[in-house]
Amino acid sequence: MKNILSDKGTRLFIILGGFFIANAIIAEFIGVKIFSLEKTLGFEPFSMEFFGEKNLAFSLTAGTLLWPIVFIMTDIINEYFGMRGVKMLSYLAVGLIAYGFVMVYFAIGLEPAGFWPTSHISPDLSEIQQQEIQGKVSDYNYAFKLVFGQGLWIIAGSIIAFLVGQLVDVFAFHKIKEKTGDNYLWLRATGSTLISQFVDSFVVLVIAFYIGANWSLVLVLAIGTVNYIFKFVVAILLTPSLYLIHNIIDNYLGEEKSKEMRDAALLGS
Repeated sequence: MKNILSDKGTRLFIILGGFFIANAIIAEFIGVKIFSLEKTLGFEPFSMEFFGEKNLAFSLTAGTLLWPIVFIMTDIINEYFGMRGVKMLSYLAVGLIAYGFVMVYFAIGLEPAGFWPTSHISPDLSEIQQQEIQGKVSDYNYAFKLVFGQGLWIIAGSIIAFLVGQLVDVFAFHKIKEKTGDNYLWLRATGSTLISQFVDSFVVLVIAFYIGANWSLVLVLAIGTVNYIFKFVVAILLTPSLYLIHNIIDNYLGEEKSKEMRDAALLGS
């Protein structure tokens, strides 16, 4: 009997699915950090104005760096495995993200070992170094709780936004492909990503901060616009990578197998 893993299509699905889920989970957990894009690149923050909100800059969650990759992976999986493949991986990713947050909250509730809260202050360091570290983080356990103990509204917002964004992406992708066939890969992939990223950018803020933290709708719209500008630019810049990945996969599968899978993906959806 032929081993299921000997099939190239099966191996491809496992590889793409694993990378897709890993990026989605990592994006959720590193998303607790807000960074300045301008300062990271070495220049002064912008001062933009949207909807009457002034002094807006690219202050983004670290997870924003990975979400464009997730949506690119969505389009690649969509191309070869159709809606059913993307939906299955999206539901699995949401389940694993939720499971991960539950485990993190469980870990936060564990009673720390007596030495651990100050274990980062090594006796091998000089007294000045120890004082400097202690001045920034005196209690390792409390820092762990602050970093990973996100509010429930933020967690709910990010998970719902991810799932809604995925469903919008897969729908837009196939509507465009039905019209264009195998032509215009850039249009169906980048177009569906830009639409889904737009939805994702605002859904998470509405749930997490408009509903969960009583932010004004104007502020949510202003920050969402800034976030979407970044995602828009990144999605455009990543467009050439679609062709590179597409060619690598086609060479791996072979022309006949590749076309067979792409046709089945479209018909099966």
